[in-house]
Amino acid sequence: MNTPRPTPPTCPAPATAYEHVGIRVSDPERARRFYERLGFREEIRFDDYANEMATPAGVRINLIFNGTSRAGAQNVLQDEPVKWPGITHAAFIVDDLAALVNWLNGAGIAITEGPAPIGPRREGLFLRDPDGNVLEFNQLL
Repeated sequence: MNTPRPTPPTCPAPATAYEHVGIRVSDPERARRFYERLGFREEIRFDDYANEMATPAGVRINLIFNGTSRAGAQNVLQDEPVKWPGITHAAFIVDDLAALVNWLNGAGIAITEGPAPIGPRREGLFLRDPDGNVLEFNQLL
């Protein structure tokens, strides 16, 4: 006899926004300088294990300082043949993707994919930080 499964209760306090994204890095100062170039500024340093950075618009990231460096900045979630569960990238919204492309090219920061449409509502590009962490930047259409 098939007994219907009960409907799980709906969360009474669903998420309304992201507070921050944690990004594990192997060289804290190199990572801080890289993310500062992208418009983030360090606001808080938690001793030697993490920091909090934010853009003027209030977009926040935490750099987690306990990463182990890998040759070629290989990303264990993206660059390995076996695809393990995990968060593969952080995605940010920008107002002017073309201006970002021009700036990235002039700054010597490699675009690894795009810019290209991603579905019907955005155009985006991907790049990597010095540890191989993948970052996506989107302009909403």
